[in-house]
Amino acid sequence: MSVLVGKKAPQFAATAVVNGGEFVENYSLDQFIGKKYVVLYFYPADFTFVCPTEIIAFQDAIGEFQARNVEVIGVSTDSQFSHWKWLQTEPKDGGIKGVKYPLIADATMNISRAYDVLAGDYNYTEDGEIFFDGNPQAYRGLFLIDKEGLVRHQVVNDMPLGRSIEEALRIVDALQFFEENGEVCPAGWHKGSKGLVATQEGIAKYLGEK
Repeated sequence: MSVLVGKKAPQFAATAVVNGGEFVENYSLDQFIGKKYVVLYFYPADFTFVCPTEIIAFQDAIGEFQARNVEVIGVSTDSQFSHWKWLQTEPKDGGIKGVKYPLIADATMNISRAYDVLAGDYNYTEDGEIFFDGNPQAYRGLFLIDKEGLVRHQVVNDMPLGRSIEEALRIVDALQFFEENGEVCPAGWHKGSKGLVATQEGIAKYLGEK
C-alpha cells in the first residue's frame, strides 16, 4: 500500500455525476488547486450495503464540509450510468437519491490504482495471457488534499468497515488549525481544544496543563 501523504495527489480526468444526475466529462482535481481542500474517498460498489450509509452520511454533513471550504468527492469502479441509476433510486429502496456532491466513475480502475486502493490488479499467466487477479473494486480509502494539491492525510479500511465522517471533519479541522496557528494537534484534539507548540517547552507546558 502506497503512502501518499506529503506527495502530490495523483491527477485524473474522468466522468462524474454531479447534482444528483448531471454528467460532467473530464472532471479533475485541477479546478480546486489554490481554491479548496478536497476530501476524496473511494468505496467498493454501487447498490451495496455499507456504501450507501457512508455516501448519505457525507451528504448529511455536506454543509459542515462546505463551511470549511472542502469539496467532497466519491469514487468507485462503477460506470457513470450505474452512479446515475443509483442516484435516482430512493433510499428506502436501497438508493442514494438526494446526494448532490460528485461521484466519479472509475470504470477503467486507473484512479483506484493510482491511489493504491484497488483490491486486485492485472497479472499474467505463464503463457503471457493477462487476467485480473483479485477484486476489481476499491477499498474504503479516504484522502485529504490541501489547496496546494498535497495529500495531508489518508486512511484505508477493508470493505466491511465503514468510516467515520466525524473523524474526517476532525482531521480537516486539525489541518486548518495547524495552518492558521502554527501549532500542532495532540492526541484526541478537537476543534476548540488547545494546540501544542512543537518544542520541549511546549510539550512540558501542554502536559502540565492537562
